[in-house]
Amino acid sequence: MTLKLTGAGLSPYVRKVRTILAEKGLAYEHEPMMPFGVSDDYKRKHPLGKIPLIEDGDRVIPDSSAAAVYLERIQPSPALFPEDPYLHARAVWLEEFGDSAVTSIGGAYFQENVLARAFFKREPDAARLEKVTTEEIPRAFDYLEQTLEDADYLVGGRFTIADIACVSPLANFAYGGGAIDAKRWPRLVAYVERVQGRPSMKALIEEDRRALSAMGG
Repeated sequence: MTLKLTGAGLSPYVRKVRTILAEKGLAYEHEPMMPFGVSDDYKRKHPLGKIPLIEDGDRVIPDSSAAAVYLERIQPSPALFPEDPYLHARAVWLEEFGDSAVTSIGGAYFQENVLARAFFKREPDAARLEKVTTEEIPRAFDYLEQTLEDADYLVGGRFTIADIACVSPLANFAYGGGAIDAKRWPRLVAYVERVQGRPSMKALIEEDRRALSAMGG
C-alpha cells in the first residue's frame, strides 16, 4: 500500500520526511495540508494537530522523528541512522538539534518575513527576529561549524538523518531573507550547499520556490 504524507511542503518537518522518502526511493501520496484549523478527524490521528503525519494503511505515525524511524525500519537501505551505537546516538541528538535549535531560527525568519503579512495579517515581530539574530544564530551556527570540522557531513563522515534535520530548516531561513555569513561559518556554508544540492532535497527546494513565487513571496 502506498504511504500517505500529510503536511504543507514549506514546513521544514515535512521537507525532512519528504527528503527521507526520496533518499529511500519510497513512493508516497502527498496531501499538502496547512497546520492551521485542522479537522477533528486529523486531530484523532495526531492529537497535537501538527504536521507531518505518515499513514501506511491503518498505521498512523505522527511527528517527523517518529516517521524517520518508521521509514528506516521499513526500508533500511540506504541507511540514514548509523549502526555504531555512539554514532547512532550522535545522529539522533543532531536530528533533535536540527528540529529544535535550527528550526527555531528558520521558523522565525520564515514566519516573520514571509508569513506575517501574507497569512497572519500583521507586521513582523522585530523583537523576535533581533533575539534570533543576536542570540540563537551564533549559538547554533558556531556549534554546527565546530561539529563539522573538516568532514562533509555531521556524523561519521556520511549522509545521515542529522544532515536532513539540520539543513531542512535552513531553507526556510533563506526564504525569509536569512544568509549564513561565509566569513564566520565557511564550513557551514559549504555544507548546506552540499546537502541542499542532493537530488532529494534540491527538487523540494525548487518546488518551494515555485510555491513562494506563486504566492508573491
